[in-house]
Amino acid sequence: MIKTMNKKMGIILAVISIIYLYFSFTLPEYPYVPVDSDAVPIVLGFILLFLSVLLYFSKSEEAEEEKLPKGEGKVILAVLGFVLMFILLLEPLGFVLTTFLFISINSRFLGYKKWVSNIIVSLALPLSIYFLFVSFLKIQLPSGILPF
Repeated sequence: MIKTMNKKMGIILAVISIIYLYFSFTLPEYPYVPVDSDAVPIVLGFILLFLSVLLYFSKSEEAEEEKLPKGEGKVILAVLGFVLMFILLLEPLGFVLTTFLFISINSRFLGYKKWVSNIIVSLALPLSIYFLFVSFLKIQLPSGILPF
């Protein structure tokens, strides 16, 4: 029987990463692109698999299963709700606007109070990622309602 939470989560994440890797390898190949569509998902899948193995073999000092502190479950569900909204709004609003909203709202929700630096980071990060993907990697991200 698996006794520690680390071992349980390690197995669950390893199974998820193997399924993810299977589907990553089935992505179609595109000619004439410098970085194929499966490159990033495959790398992320192997990273997740590696980290799940590390989690499984990590030493744990817990004697019994850890429980979430009171109220943390609601925070986790709220953040998962933000992720779901991000996924649903990505195509209609575009990558830059959706990522800006996700980072700024999520940071504020989690207690970050400095709104000026929050806005700067929330705007600089998606713009730089968008520029990197479109200019250097030649990968199109959803532009949504923005003109670029």
